[in-house]
Amino acid sequence: MRKRVGILVFPDVEVLDFCGPFEVFSVTRLDEERRRETPSPFEVMLVAEEPGTVVATGGLRVMPDCTLDACPPLDVLVVPGGWGTRRELHNERLLGWIRERAGQVETLTSVCTGSMLLGHAGLLDGRRATTHWRSLDWMRTSFPAVTVEDRLHVVEDGTVITAAGISAGIDMALRVVARYFGEPVARATARHMEYPFPEDNRRRV
Repeated sequence: MRKRVGILVFPDVEVLDFCGPFEVFSVTRLDEERRRETPSPFEVMLVAEEPGTVVATGGLRVMPDCTLDACPPLDVLVVPGGWGTRRELHNERLLGWIRERAGQVETLTSVCTGSMLLGHAGLLDGRRATTHWRSLDWMRTSFPAVTVEDRLHVVEDGTVITAAGISAGIDMALRVVARYFGEPVARATARHMEYPFPEDNRRRV
């Protein structure tokens, strides 16, 4: 059975925050010998608050697959970051949707300052989490009940996985692949992407 992944997008979302995980999930295969004949075990979709084009950081125009209201049930939710999170932190509708979906998915993830959206939705209290290195102090100040990890690239706390900035979303997504289908599949996915499999989880800055 395919796992359905919803990746949230919003104005000024960081491109690699959502495109990195999208690439990982969409190119995953359970049988490398039949890569061209078989689909990914993940069904990946982009989800936006409203219908129509979303303009990401740098001007990339993205057409989401569905809106918040029309989004089907998800197994995995990815909440990316970017400059646009500063505005979305005050978007009660979006925060409420994240909060609702968090109670339904098997795995809740964030990339970069997407963790700030999780925090403002009340989903990180009592947990370990991380964010982009430039926003670590912002996270500590904003969420005193969260143990902020500043030395880890990806932080797994039960069903919640938070990643450091931008490219860390690729590492996070590979962790999700390994959770569902095993490390050999995750390693094969990284190799297909010509991306080094993350052997070391220490922050790289």
